[in-house]
Amino acid sequence: MYTIGQVSKMFGLPVSTLRYYDKQGLFPEMERVSGIRKFSDTEMEALRVIECLKKSGLEIKDIKQFMDWCVEGASTYPQRKALFEKQKETLEAKITHMNKVLDMLKFKCWYYEQAMRDGSEDRVQSFIPDGLPEDVRRAYENAHHE
Repeated sequence: MYTIGQVSKMFGLPVSTLRYYDKQGLFPEMERVSGIRKFSDTEMEALRVIECLKKSGLEIKDIKQFMDWCVEGASTYPQRKALFEKQKETLEAKITHMNKVLDMLKFKCWYYEQAMRDGSEDRVQSFIPDGLPEDVRRAYENAHHE
């Protein structure tokens, strides 16, 4: 069993966040000893899932729904799986978008390195797109592909 302070340090979360999660019903089976919250391995695993879902963009109300489904049991497996599938797709789309952004930044870093070396953009402009080095060309094409 862990205290709220220990869990706060372990997860890098403010105590107030853990209290908020508890008030929202995200730890339905949490024990209290003399009014003090005690986090078991069950709450620790729930917190790992909560943080994963939060990082994936899910709102607390939807995380609460997920936790409610967990309490309901096996009959909610399809809903839980669908929730994770949807979040996986959402995150994959964000990653694809961010990879395009990253490739644009890679291209621009290379571009301005060349321009600074030459003292102008004239030569580097003539490379676009077919004269670019292979790795820079791939980044350029990904960044400019709709």
